[in-house]
Amino acid sequence: MQTRTLGNDTVGRHEVGAIGLGLMTFDQTGDQPRDQLRDTVRAAVDAGVTLFDTADAYGPGEQLGPDAQGANETLIAGLLDELGLRDRVLLATKAGHVRTDGGGWATDGSPAHLRQAVDDSRRRLGVEQIALWQHHRPDSSVDYADTVGTLKDVYDTGAVAVVGLSNADPEQIRQAHAILGDALVSVQNQFSPAFRSSAAEIDACAELGLAFLPWSPLGGLGSAKDLASKHPAFAQVADELGVSAQQVALAWELAQSAVVIPIPGAKRPQSVQDSAAAADLQLTDEQLARLDDE
Repeated sequence: MQTRTLGNDTVGRHEVGAIGLGLMTFDQTGDQPRDQLRDTVRAAVDAGVTLFDTADAYGPGEQLGPDAQGANETLIAGLLDELGLRDRVLLATKAGHVRTDGGGWATDGSPAHLRQAVDDSRRRLGVEQIALWQHHRPDSSVDYADTVGTLKDVYDTGAVAVVGLSNADPEQIRQAHAILGDALVSVQNQFSPAFRSSAAEIDACAELGLAFLPWSPLGGLGSAKDLASKHPAFAQVADELGVSAQQVALAWELAQSAVVIPIPGAKRPQSVQDSAAAADLQLTDEQLARLDDE
């Protein structure tokens, strides 16, 4: 798989697969036996996927409520250890979201929470230093500069190698970059054929030399029927090339900028293999223009 850069000369450059793996939907419910998830992780690495993205708030919240906190981190760390693949991936996590009763979500950007969260994530992941630690979502009750200042303090302790943001707007990205400097290496926002409003964030990342990690990059494509009616250009290009519309969507996102590294989710080996193939899918200028104009 072709690679893209995460990092810089100051903190170190990592070449990661141009397609990553988002782990939000990984859990051991009835329809996701552990063997299946283990096979998916192995298939991802075999296909060249090396950026794995989790968060301390990911887990089956509907069933566990606040006890879901950390479940996904524990699961993926265990799978990587079972497979002996720890040294083959860059494992990123996040803090700043918390789970509530009934599967809900809340934000906590307070210094006390973030400092405790990084230590909890290190313990669950079984690492001394988190490879990429991302602030999950701004907390309206905490001044953003104060939150970013805490990220800088944590970075300065050596507990995390580099820092990322998530769900940040261009102004927040620039504000964080002014505080964190080269320690800030990435921004993770929603971006897909159905959700294109993060184009300004992609431009800001390209300007500042940050990787842009689209979350839910396949969101909104829906079923084959929905695809044909809502995103006909993607369906048409997929038919022309004899590939899935999901591959076309990821290839289109990669073409937006050299800083883009999509992180689609997958729970089955076939899904992650299909997504990984998008890294080598070449779209013509004419096809890209049709997709851009849809």
